[in-house]
Amino acid sequence: MKKASFSKWLVAMMLLLLLVLAACSGDSDDESGDTGTGSDTDTTGEETDDEEGTEDEGDDSAEGGDDVFSIDDFATEKTNEGEAIEGGTLNFGLVASSVFEGTLNFNFYSGEDDAEVLKWFDEPLLTMDENFYYTNDGVATFETNDEGDVFTFTIRDDVYWHDGEPLTAEDWVYAFEVIGHPDYDGVRFGNITNVVGAREYREAEEEAETKYAAEAGTIEGLNIIDDKTLEITFTHATPSLLAGGIWEYALPKHIFEEIPVAEMSESDAVRVNPIGIGPFKVESVVPGESVTYTANEDYWRGAPKLDGVTLKVVSPQTIAEALETGEIDLVDKFPADQYIDVHDQLTNVEFLGQTDLSYTYIGFKLGSWDAENKRVQMDPDSKVADVELRRAMWYAVDNEAIGERFYNGLRWNATTLIPPSHGLFHDPSIEAPTYDPDEANRILDEAGYEDVDGDGIRETPDGEELVLNFASMEGSDVAEPIANYYIQAWNDIGIKVELLDGRLQEFNAFYDRVGQSGEDDPEIDIYQGAWGVGSDVDPTGLYGPEELFNFPRYESDENTRLLEEGVSAEALDDDYRFEVYSEWQELMVEEIPVFPTNYRAELVPVNNRVVNYNIEPHINPFIRHEIAVTQEDPILP
Repeated sequence: MKKASFSKWLVAMMLLLLLVLAACSGDSDDESGDTGTGSDTDTTGEETDDEEGTEDEGDDSAEGGDDVFSIDDFATEKTNEGEAIEGGTLNFGLVASSVFEGTLNFNFYSGEDDAEVLKWFDEPLLTMDENFYYTNDGVATFETNDEGDVFTFTIRDDVYWHDGEPLTAEDWVYAFEVIGHPDYDGVRFGNITNVVGAREYREAEEEAETKYAAEAGTIEGLNIIDDKTLEITFTHATPSLLAGGIWEYALPKHIFEEIPVAEMSESDAVRVNPIGIGPFKVESVVPGESVTYTANEDYWRGAPKLDGVTLKVVSPQTIAEALETGEIDLVDKFPADQYIDVHDQLTNVEFLGQTDLSYTYIGFKLGSWDAENKRVQMDPDSKVADVELRRAMWYAVDNEAIGERFYNGLRWNATTLIPPSHGLFHDPSIEAPTYDPDEANRILDEAGYEDVDGDGIRETPDGEELVLNFASMEGSDVAEPIANYYIQAWNDIGIKVELLDGRLQEFNAFYDRVGQSGEDDPEIDIYQGAWGVGSDVDPTGLYGPEELFNFPRYESDENTRLLEEGVSAEALDDDYRFEVYSEWQELMVEEIPVFPTNYRAELVPVNNRVVNYNIEPHINPFIRHEIAVTQEDPILP
């Protein structure tokens, strides 16, 4: 297929599919993720549920209409109109195709939906600036030694858990001890391995076969000086320690210390009656569906201006209607593919926008997870082990056209695995494959993938049949057309690709099969996902050889070297670190364990009665007590 014919082919395909496909339920459109962005300061980087996907965008978009938008057209802070009233309540929509998991504690959760629930009633102990470097404006302030490997934290005296107990240094240490315990079933151990003695503590606990945390000893690098002062010694100085590399969530020991570690994540203290230190308290939880919050009058920054907040899951297919009728005042993220249809219609809201801290991508399963040794294990016999095959599959798809035609410019072609949201380290000069099916065919020809039977389908260089199973998330009406486009684009260069099980996968099942629990489905050869990259630019949490979230199960000596160099003491210099990550971005373009497809705009509509709202990631978690409304009832169009 020649490049010039792509737009006509895509138009025809979209028109056909969007007319005949039944609306898919789901919060994702073309890809998704299990392990949401986690905290705003989480270093691990996680799969997002790609909540932008929803209803189809209509014939204008399918026909490649004239409306193409830019993220530069949007502000990040809400325009305040009118005087705020005292009290009032807010309705927050969590846009999702399925229920949220309900692991409502930062130390145990993994999904982005749960993170959105958590942000209303809990918060990290440290704050950040616009470049995601720690500041001293939060619950805890800090000082470092000259070498940069010892931090001394001081917790404010006026910070209390929602049950009235004071927050202490012991609560913070207890979080580390639980995460380091061998019975811990969460995904945060990688966030504490930079603490001196964390790995040894875990090994000691395993040998002792204890039932409760901290019975076999303590973590050497954690030193409680007094109730409000904690000294942490890290294995080495690294720039990540200043940019999200410190585990900054406490765990109320007075509540959890009698609960076996293996049972904590399923306990009522996490799922039914969670507490935090944030501006609102959890009043009630309807599992997976909604949460009702009331104001925390003792919040350390000041009593919230709202009396309460109601969070509830809203289907992507109905979110525009919910905003129009005033059922919902604001949402976590609005589906970009719907914006074309509603931006003139929803006159009762103001759309805020920014470049999302994420990218969508195609991943190749290069191995599996070695649970015994807790590391990836590459498989030289993987069907996608040949990098030239992967390179050809990248050249075969037109991600710029997908961004324009499905999202009217609110997604755009991605080039590297560090998105432009991290402007200090994203390298826009790197040349990555762009749509060129002729080049894809040339690569496959030279690599020995031949069409032996003349049926248009290539065989492996060894003469074996090559059929790749493609896993993709269910979502909106654009989910299936986009998945089918990728399949067709690959088939057009002679690579036979089939949708796994002949259908899109449900959100939670998808990531179970991709490997979020360490069990990789051997039927999956390629998959479609979206990463929330976290505040720290360090990509180790996604591509390190000992990281569970390394879903392609990829490792190489050069990858490991660069990841280690990116968090070295030398990398405390931003210019040096940029050079390291520029080299890493180039390496990923060469080795292609995954390839990015689109960078994304994050859109957030806010009802005109809402004031004091800002979506910037370094601000948003810490201004929710300031949010107010100008009238009791929502403003309607």
